[in-house]
Amino acid sequence: MTNFLSFPRLFSILLWLVGGLVILFLIAPIVAIVPLSFNAEPFFTYPMPGLSLRWYREFFDSNVWQLALKNSIIVAVFATLLSTFLGTLAAIGLSRPSCPARATLTAILISPMIVPVIVSAVGIYYAFAAVGLLNSLTGLVLAHTAIGAPFVVITVTATLASFDHNLMRAASSLGAAPVEATLRIMLPVIAPGVASGALFAFVTSFDEVVIALFIAGSEERTLPRQMWSGVRETLSPTIAAVATLLILFSTLFLATIQWLQRRAERQRIAHRD
Repeated sequence: MTNFLSFPRLFSILLWLVGGLVILFLIAPIVAIVPLSFNAEPFFTYPMPGLSLRWYREFFDSNVWQLALKNSIIVAVFATLLSTFLGTLAAIGLSRPSCPARATLTAILISPMIVPVIVSAVGIYYAFAAVGLLNSLTGLVLAHTAIGAPFVVITVTATLASFDHNLMRAASSLGAAPVEATLRIMLPVIAPGVASGALFAFVTSFDEVVIALFIAGSEERTLPRQMWSGVRETLSPTIAAVATLLILFSTLFLATIQWLQRRAERQRIAHRD
């Protein structure tokens, strides 16, 4: 009996051990970058001869890096706004019971997530070249909107799965216009899903490098593209400093997503009750 009871405990310990090793394998390369950003020497080396904030100062004092950061923020903000607006409208349309060919339309809308980015980048390059959108922030915003909108469609559609459409019918029977009913009844319910999709769209745009390499010029360099150029030209610890800041940003992003998901779940439970 003792041996029988000890086996599940041994199996549980083994699962925790394997899980810990997998997490360590995934996180170790990321964590290794953080100490290198404080290296006092102008090259990557372990053990480090000293600690310094020099590379963070170089990042914040460099016009090139600050221009890249500014471009990334501008592109990501506008791409997020467009992705959120278009993706939410698409998700609301797909959630309607009368929507025809829902599966086909969904597959088309989320196809930018499935098609390899390099394929999308080539297609966007030739399409934008024909209409003069290369080497412009406008082109980057439109391209990043195309790859960010599917995240909004997925998160909002998942949130709408538990939405009671009878509420919209009741609002219409009381004289509310469709736009008013959507804004006052549906939108508050799906707000956590919209916010989650917007965050995914923002991070997707902010971290994207392949499309930026194809359609952005020297004045439209984003932060990921500048990091790519730095790795190819001069492998400076400034790149490690930027990577550390991006890791911090990603950590805050994941924490926010978790909070929004818990809030949405609580709202769904309260709505059912």
